Amino acid sequence: MPLALLALAMGAFGIGTTEFVIMGLLPQVGADLGVSVPTAGLLVTGYALGVMLGAPIMTVLGTKVSRKRMLMLLMGLFILGNLISAVAPVFAVMLIGRVVASLAHGAFFGIGSVVAAELVAPQKKAGAIAMMFTGLTVANVVGVPLGTLVGQTAGWRVTFLIVAALGVVGLAGVAKLVPDVPKPEGVRLRDEVAAFRNTQVVLAMAMTVLGFGGVFAAITYIAPMMTEVAGFAESSVTWLMVVFGVGMVVGNLVGGRFADRRLMPMLYTALGGLALVLLLFTFLASVKVAAVVAVFLVGALGFATVPPLQKRVLDHAQGAPTLASAANIGAFNLGNALSAWLGGLVISGGLGYAAPNAVGAVLAAAALALAVVSHRLELRPARTARTAASVPAAHAPDLAAHAPVAAAHEPVAAAHHDVARNTVRAL
Repeated sequence: MPLALLALAMGAFGIGTTEFVIMGLLPQVGADLGVSVPTAGLLVTGYALGVMLGAPIMTVLGTKVSRKRMLMLLMGLFILGNLISAVAPVFAVMLIGRVVASLAHGAFFGIGSVVAAELVAPQKKAGAIAMMFTGLTVANVVGVPLGTLVGQTAGWRVTFLIVAALGVVGLAGVAKLVPDVPKPEGVRLRDEVAAFRNTQVVLAMAMTVLGFGGVFAAITYIAPMMTEVAGFAESSVTWLMVVFGVGMVVGNLVGGRFADRRLMPMLYTALGGLALVLLLFTFLASVKVAAVVAVFLVGALGFATVPPLQKRVLDHAQGAPTLASAANIGAFNLGNALSAWLGGLVISGGLGYAAPNAVGAVLAAAALALAVVSHRLELRPARTARTAASVPAAHAPDLAAHAPVAAAHEPVAAAHHDVARNTVRAL
């Protein structure tokens, strides 16, 4: 494994920690800055919107510099945003800090995916992408629980100072270990934008929105679901999130390994399994053991889709993959926001805290349907080529049968030609 992948994973660990740790600190942040918990929740929404908007914008701004330098600049922006959050005197400044940090998120994972894929042989690309995303998944197992514990005991500001320090470690790793590969010549912004005209790129992003929407439809409301429906104590939510994080790690690594071998079967399995688990979770959320297993499987199956979908975008945006790769990271966050909104609607409609699981099942099933459509469209040119190639072979006996007849007519044709030529001369 190239050490550069470790450096990318270190940066991903810091980014993953800052994205999710705020969820466990909203009461402390709200109380300290004098806002309600729902208002403090805008720190989550603002971050997600920053990722969606920042991914393409920061990638476009980075088209004039090398990928290594851009990764370093993004980590610097991440450090700055977390420092602003740590010292924020009022809520508005805290929100600005969250948005500043989020601007680095999508572009870092988008550009990092391209760099990771270029560091290994073509048949190992998905595994390399998965290795980088391991930093994000491990953050949910280690970084987020520890950050939440520190925030609840020593204060939330200390948590964000530590996250900023993680960013410094990630920046140093990128500077030291990632090779300074020059930006590919001849690739312009026009080429990057043109990748979005590829139907397969658009379909892969739609699968990302819907598939990951299925995951976060359930996980966004895991706290009330586990306490009100399954009957767990509030203190159990922390270790349940660890279970979800472990599932993410396992699914990410398995998805990366098998996507390099058979990408579409891996995607079918993950999305189909996710839809089924979420459907069962809707009816079994009140059973504690089943709920714990479901939380693990949602994390595993959900993140098993990340390497294949990211690789699919890279493959079909070949030659100018950076912007498409970054936009696909934004698509993950669009799925988060969409599913959280839909899940809130069904809860507000009186269907209960387990109802978002059903929403997630529908979203995952829709992603699976798109995967089938995408694969069939991909196979169509190959089938057409095979059909065209088989036509001459099928007609070969007929042509052979006509060959003697054509040969018999050749003297006649020659004689006619001579007559015509002599007539012209006479005239």
